[in-house]
Amino acid sequence: MFTGIVEGTGVVESFKEREQAWLLKLRVPSEIADSMAEGDSLACNGCCLTMISKEGDTLGFELLEETIRLTCFEGVKAGDLVNLERPLKADSRLGGHFVSGHVDARSVVDTFERRGKNYYLRVAVPEEFAKYVVYKGSIAIDGISLTVAEAGGGFLAVWLIPHTLEVTNLKNCAAGKLVDLEFDILAKYVEKIASGARDKSPYQP
Repeated sequence: MFTGIVEGTGVVESFKEREQAWLLKLRVPSEIADSMAEGDSLACNGCCLTMISKEGDTLGFELLEETIRLTCFEGVKAGDLVNLERPLKADSRLGGHFVSGHVDARSVVDTFERRGKNYYLRVAVPEEFAKYVVYKGSIAIDGISLTVAEAGGGFLAVWLIPHTLEVTNLKNCAAGKLVDLEFDILAKYVEKIASGARDKSPYQP
């Protein structure tokens, strides 16, 4: 479990397809690398990945086909910035919102521009997930916990303070950029309990 409060950014060193999985290697801040052991989890752009190797500040992760299909890692390349967050500890403050690290879908940035002293970001919302987006609710974009400022018409928008741009990969944001989205897990559970729906993903027939 994560909070969407990004601790720093890593740099993609390589991303290669292997026989059974894709291998992602990230160079991360020393503070994060030193705290990680084989088998530990790390949220990378909001996607919970398991570390399988460590060489200094370079961490290795295996990605499955499902991960590639649902996230922006399909198009990742060396030099890309990745948002990083270690799992929430039981005695930690919950500064953002509950983020599972299970990305729901990738989307595209429709608008990214400075308005006054802040920045406005609008992204497309896949139709099957629009019901989980509410005004002043929470959304994780590339693993960043953000507050929904506008919702409707197939889009959602958030406001970004300069600090968020400084410490995340959104410093490189632009219209057309792909981003990973995770919708509020509490809203999903409430919907299921209220509807009595059987357990299935929106991608199943």
